[in-house]
Amino acid sequence: MKTLTRQSKNIPLRRLLRLATKHSFKITLLSRILTLTVNPVIDKSTTISSLIPNQKLNCTEPIYYSGGGGINVSRAIKNLGGESTALYLSGGRTGNHLQELLSKDSIDQCIIDIKDITRENLSVHDLNTDLQYRFGLPGPFVQKHEWQNSLDKIESLLNENDFLVASGKLTAGIPDNYYKLVGDIVKRKKAKFVVDTKGRALPHAITSEMYLFKPNLNELASLYNEQTLSTKSLKEATKKFMSTHACEIMVVSLGKRGALLVTSNLFQYIAAPIVDEKNTIGAGDSMLAGMLIKAQAGKNAKVMTEYGIACGAAATLKRGTKLCQLKDVELIFKWLRRNVKI
Repeated sequence: MKTLTRQSKNIPLRRLLRLATKHSFKITLLSRILTLTVNPVIDKSTTISSLIPNQKLNCTEPIYYSGGGGINVSRAIKNLGGESTALYLSGGRTGNHLQELLSKDSIDQCIIDIKDITRENLSVHDLNTDLQYRFGLPGPFVQKHEWQNSLDKIESLLNENDFLVASGKLTAGIPDNYYKLVGDIVKRKKAKFVVDTKGRALPHAITSEMYLFKPNLNELASLYNEQTLSTKSLKEATKKFMSTHACEIMVVSLGKRGALLVTSNLFQYIAAPIVDEKNTIGAGDSMLAGMLIKAQAGKNAKVMTEYGIACGAAATLKRGTKLCQLKDVELIFKWLRRNVKI
């Protein structure tokens, strides 16, 4: 018997039911993953023989990657063999380049046009010292009607039980409570809201009803006006957060130390493997992508977190912003499943 999935075929549900009845298809309804990026970027990566001040330095041919929180998550999902739709605000020549890069990677995309130009970042690897330098440029100014258009697009795209991932920082012109407005739409549509942001957007985003919240240690500390959190204060902070916010799963990223998984009835540290780390760009986005892949497959929070940690660790094995690669992820995940107590 043939199988049609709503996700892969993008067929309206009523039409899918008619087709299934007429041709005896088996229907598998998969929750889709939509990633939202309001401040995407073109990441340029190059190398130099040595970083010397006040001299013209010859760089190698640059490599270009599409980037920005949600876009990185979509790219990592693709690397893992999954599918998602990257919804993002984009404009100018760099916006056109961004669209080309995503098309080249065969990532489904939905573009909200803006007048201003999509930003660029530059990372330079010094071959002499083996150090990496990362230069981030400011994002575009987004006009009111442009970010309101993005809310309308989310409303039209989102279906019940879909995952909507709000990932990355805001940019100029977008109000602080933008992700709260997104969260309200997600709730109305009975979808699942995933939050991974920082800065001025964070305090507003967490007032939404969240399926998954993935802060790092510093982001969580900032919510309690602290620079960082000790092991004892981390436990207190996460328990307080879960008791005062509508959040099903919280995973606090601890970098090389792994992550802390917290739910209403679970509090567990999950260690990360020691790997030959060459780069940290996109490790958090890869981690989130891995968790979403397992959530979409119906796995529990512990498996989600372990797979996410494997993806984050795998992303550090390669230079540049290639993100996690499936072969590396599967090896690390098998190691974690053998070495972490069930």
